[in-house]
Amino acid sequence: MSYKDLSKEELIQKKEILEKQYAEKQVEGLNLDMSRGKPDTAQLDISMGMMAALYGHDLISEQGVDCRNYGILDGIIEAKRLLSQMIECPIDDIIIYGNSSLNVMYDTVSRSMTHGVCGSTPWMKLDKPVKFLCPVPGYDRHFAITESFGIEMINIPMDENGPDMDMVEKYVSEDPMVKGIWCVPKYSNPGGVTYSDEVVRRFAALKPAAEDFRIYWDNAYCIHHLYDEPEKQDHILEILDECEKAGNPDIVFKFCSTSKVTFPGSGIAAIASSPKNIAFIKKHLTIQTIGHDKVNQLRHVKFFGDFNGMLEHMKKHAAIIRPKFETVLDTLEKEIAPLGLAKWSKPRGGYFISLDTMDGCAKRVVQLCADAGVKMTGAGATYPYGKDPHDSNIRIAPTYPTPDELKKACEVLVICIKLASVEKLLETK
Repeated sequence: MSYKDLSKEELIQKKEILEKQYAEKQVEGLNLDMSRGKPDTAQLDISMGMMAALYGHDLISEQGVDCRNYGILDGIIEAKRLLSQMIECPIDDIIIYGNSSLNVMYDTVSRSMTHGVCGSTPWMKLDKPVKFLCPVPGYDRHFAITESFGIEMINIPMDENGPDMDMVEKYVSEDPMVKGIWCVPKYSNPGGVTYSDEVVRRFAALKPAAEDFRIYWDNAYCIHHLYDEPEKQDHILEILDECEKAGNPDIVFKFCSTSKVTFPGSGIAAIASSPKNIAFIKKHLTIQTIGHDKVNQLRHVKFFGDFNGMLEHMKKHAAIIRPKFETVLDTLEKEIAPLGLAKWSKPRGGYFISLDTMDGCAKRVVQLCADAGVKMTGAGATYPYGKDPHDSNIRIAPTYPTPDELKKACEVLVICIKLASVEKLLETK
């Protein structure tokens, strides 16, 4: 029976039982972390061959450059070939960076602030504040970037197809101060949503009021499937192709990295875009650096061999993390679904599960979990400025704990959801 159908007396009885269960969990002295989407040790171990990938090889690239030395601003051709297949773009329309796509996105916003976009007025010199559209729930680190530059962020609701495109089109076409939108188009963070064909085409066909508007297309989970069978995997239209067809070739910056493919601290990242955008970025990058870590680029190429090798590697990741997702989803289905206290995503890839509690309960659930030794992502983190208007969304990151730790964390989580929900319901009785 749903808790919402219980009388005040029955809720009080439930609360007493749950408080006892919660107290029992507190004395276990747990110290578990589900706050970030980090690979676990087993996932890192499958990439240890990277450490010996260059052994016995010379470090001369196909272009004849010693990878230990200066040179090749936009990345060695071997790495461009590998990541251009990953990100789905022509090999000439990609720049290989260092280990973090987040850093590339930060640089891209920063460059726009100080130098504009392809000849436009630098954002910092505009008379009015720049605005960004932010599909919610979304990625907290995206929002942190724009907030750090004083950019005004506007919430755009998400559904199972992607962002509300009616709202997106209205803002983009009517307000020249709207300069960008954050997107995680495949297995989104945190909802696991993959944008529908219609949504992708509507993005490609946008008619911005601002000439320097760009879509920040963070394809972080483009090959991060949980299942090997093609019919169980999400697929998405390639945005750069769709933009070309729509006559909008310059409207997208597309990002990717191997952060959750090899070593998060030692991966390689990339940006792909139109030839015009790439030329503009390279002009400024020439001043910023002489070139990124080519030894690491070559190491990735030697380790994988080719893109098929990367896809086979991702199956090993999936085998490790799929049971963890299933543990969380099975626990929620068994313990929470019959009670009508929350709803959650059931992703087929990516790194997160998005949980929506009853309104006004998320902060309480996260605090209860923390006091019982289970660290969650802060409630509100999936919204700009950390302000969830419903106080309902919680991002669950199942990958980092061991299977046994995750099981214990889930036991705590469901007790906390029940207890916070009973407390909220009693307020209305």
